[in-house]
Amino acid sequence: MLKRKTVQSSDYRDAMARYAGHVQLVTTEYEGVRRGVTVTAACSVSDEPPIVLVCLNKSNPNNRIFLDSGRFALNTLAVQHQAMAAASAGFDQKDADERFAMGEWDTISTGSPTLSDAMAVFDCNLMEHKELATHMVLFGSVAGLRIGNVQSSLLFMDREWRSL
Repeated sequence: MLKRKTVQSSDYRDAMARYAGHVQLVTTEYEGVRRGVTVTAACSVSDEPPIVLVCLNKSNPNNRIFLDSGRFALNTLAVQHQAMAAASAGFDQKDADERFAMGEWDTISTGSPTLSDAMAVFDCNLMEHKELATHMVLFGSVAGLRIGNVQSSLLFMDREWRSL
């Protein structure tokens, strides 16, 4: 059993890999440019009013579009979305158009792209963001919501895709 007072980044990542996360695709559009990023670091903050948060790596300059647009959609993925999740996580060399071509998209309230067959979609206006260490935390006020069909959830744990 490994115990340390000083936590190394690689040890922290290995420990967090044991944390099962529901896979989400956070999307936005700004000035004709669409962006979708696969995340597991997203959750509810409040239900009155409805607020969610999502964490994005701030070292990727392409993620600034979420701040520029002032809006995002959090799309909850099912097991059949695994290839799209992998592509949007950067596991291949697909560009944004190829990634978005892997699904059917519409909009709800904010104009952010929303995945038509997602298990749930939280369409949000960016209300605040914080930059902490390697990530930026986006807080979104839920302006629109879609509850999709019950499906097998797509999870990521031990650096592998799983379903529940």
